[in-house]
Amino acid sequence: MTQDQLPREFEPLNKVAVRAMLWLNGFAHIVIGLALAISVLMFTWLFFKDVQNAADSNNLVHGFLHALGTLMLLWSISALISAEIRYLMGSKLQVETFIEVVLVLFLRKLIVMPVQDASPTFEEIGMWVGGAFVLGLIYVLVRWSDNNTQQNNQER
Repeated sequence: MTQDQLPREFEPLNKVAVRAMLWLNGFAHIVIGLALAISVLMFTWLFFKDVQNAADSNNLVHGFLHALGTLMLLWSISALISAEIRYLMGSKLQVETFIEVVLVLFLRKLIVMPVQDASPTFEEIGMWVGGAFVLGLIYVLVRWSDNNTQQNNQER
């Protein structure tokens, strides 16, 4: 239903509803930002606990890979925080941010796979490597498309 299809009598109510939804959306993004900030603190703490556990267990390789996996989660949160900051400053959300987050999570899985309790199967490794490769291609294509769009807009 378009704006023209609403009866004129609903116009004041429509303005109030839109204003309320904009306020609620802004509040939701503030809550999201605070939750992301808290998760930074939690993942940072978890990273140092992973390092401490690695030192205590005398298994530095296993502990290092585990700690690196935690840092990759922190990287994902950082990318989301950057996207949220840009959004709160008036920019649009960019799809490549979400592709980057998923790609980092795929890479994290590949990094921590050797230190899992159960050995991964060849098919599982292939699935994760293939998925990371496909996501990498999608990321490159999206970035390439954005660069071409920006160049075309500058030429006009």
